[in-house]
Amino acid sequence: MSPSVAERLLRRLQREAAGPGGGVCSREAAAALGIDHQTLVGAVKSLQALGEVIEAEPREATRWELSPEGAEVLRDGSPEVRLFRSVPAEGLQQSDAMKLPGGSIGFSKAMANKWLRLEKGAPGGPRVFRAVPEVQDAVQEALRRLHRGETETVPERERNDLKRRKLLMEVTLKSYWIRKGSAFSTAVARQETELTPEMLATGSWRQLPFKPYNFAALGLPPAAGHLHPLLKVRSELRQIFLEMGFTEMPTQNFVESSFWNFDALFQPQQHPARDQHDTFFLQDPAEAPELPPGYTAKVKKVHSQGGYGSQGYKYEWKLEEARRNLLRTHTTAASARMLYRLAQQEKFSPVKYFSIDRVFRNESLDATHLAEFHQVEGVVADRGLTLGHLMGILRQFFTKLGISQLRFKPAYNPYTEPSMEVFSYHEGLKKWVEVGNSGIFRPELLLPMGLPENISVLAWGLSLERPTMIKYGINNIRELVGHRVNLQMVYDSPLCRLAA
Repeated sequence: MSPSVAERLLRRLQREAAGPGGGVCSREAAAALGIDHQTLVGAVKSLQALGEVIEAEPREATRWELSPEGAEVLRDGSPEVRLFRSVPAEGLQQSDAMKLPGGSIGFSKAMANKWLRLEKGAPGGPRVFRAVPEVQDAVQEALRRLHRGETETVPERERNDLKRRKLLMEVTLKSYWIRKGSAFSTAVARQETELTPEMLATGSWRQLPFKPYNFAALGLPPAAGHLHPLLKVRSELRQIFLEMGFTEMPTQNFVESSFWNFDALFQPQQHPARDQHDTFFLQDPAEAPELPPGYTAKVKKVHSQGGYGSQGYKYEWKLEEARRNLLRTHTTAASARMLYRLAQQEKFSPVKYFSIDRVFRNESLDATHLAEFHQVEGVVADRGLTLGHLMGILRQFFTKLGISQLRFKPAYNPYTEPSMEVFSYHEGLKKWVEVGNSGIFRPELLLPMGLPENISVLAWGLSLERPTMIKYGINNIRELVGHRVNLQMVYDSPLCRLAA
């Protein structure tokens, strides 16, 4: 029976002196034994499992290797020299020169070296002529020396230039320096890994060597489902709202009428957001079957004529436009429905609502925008609420998110007045970035519903995707949602904990 790789390695190591000065490189040993290096590494691992038979110290070294393009240049010459030698005394059409193998880069390099000259006004079109009688192929010579292992003879600047041209690769070689261990022996005793009934019956286990049990070894991970990072962050946000005493709104209506999505929010029918370039309208069913009749009339009046201290928008409000069905552009449509339901109660009671659900917009797709995303929204309705209350709630909410440095900037929204954008200082980007929008709902939105005049409603919103991307270090939203998502990312993403 032929000796195993481990036994051949031990015999090779036997010729080496013991101690720190003795030993052999695993790559040199593999070459001497005529075996693949990885096969030898496997034998090293098995010998290490036997105890102190050998010592193996990991080592790393870098060396230069020719890429496939570099090997071609070593064989045939560099593109610039080949092109130079292809140009006859009478010159060559530039278009023909570009058709030669490596013609484009060869022409660029040869012109930079001033080996060639170009006559743009030549008959028949631009023509290339030799500018020098002869050239030396320094690129091929440098690659030849590197191929022979004469790295020090090629200056670092030239090596880096060859690397930029993808003719050369810097390769990291991993190996082991193998020495004799304190229990070194050329005889490999196979260690048993299982205690069998036959061993117990015969008593042979007393004379057999057993492999030590590795209590630190990791078991196979159990097969299980994994939550998407969006769901993890959504769960944390939902818990924050519940801790603050909010009630979750029903948001199952992906399809909404323009009335609840726009008109009820005092957004005029000629607003740019209602254009087909920004909103997905449905063809079937194209219209909502019915709208609340009394409430619809009040909304029409406040839009076209004004009321409740407002002069309105002074335009002809159309019912058919309000009935058009669409994919909702924000969850504020659900907030409007809940506030209308609240107004129908006999006695008003303060409420705090929240929602986290999907919305749709006809956006141009890029690294930070998709045609669908998730909106996080909070709404508080009570008597005597002011802008100060809104700022206080926002500070409490964002502090629970782990965002403590906040700034507020005045802004404009069709259905809130006053309105504020919320900015936070991003430690990674070293600048202030927008994290949300907020405001107090206008009377033109609330009073037609039937809510008392002394009721104020605070509202704010942010996207779910932005904090998720920041939390998990994702730069392109298409790597978070859509067909480009790497499932391994879903498996590996850690638990989400949003805290200050």
